[in-house]
Amino acid sequence: MNETKIYVGLNDSESMKQEHETEKYVKILKNVCYNYHVAFSFSVVQGGYFHEDGEYTQETTLVLTLIDTDNETVNEIAKDLCVFFHQESVMITESNVRAYFINERL
Repeated sequence: MNETKIYVGLNDSESMKQEHETEKYVKILKNVCYNYHVAFSFSVVQGGYFHEDGEYTQETTLVLTLIDTDNETVNEIAKDLCVFFHQESVMITESNVRAYFINERL
């Protein structure tokens, strides 16, 4: 199975600060996934990175995880999140994972 993660920072690309409460961004993320009819999970993480000019930024990031979602849909979701969250870019990672379900009943 293919696992795709989309990393979306919450700092605005122009003001360089988070403009809204994290919960507002979470609601948007959930609505986007619902509208694309994809199963998903997400996490809220803290991170930091260096800009090309050497400036260091820390921010809250949403990490959206999708399993076996086609690349076209992943890219469309990423583009929407980039626009809705006013980002310069979002990062996508892909990896192959072994996934299975266990069902146990008494």
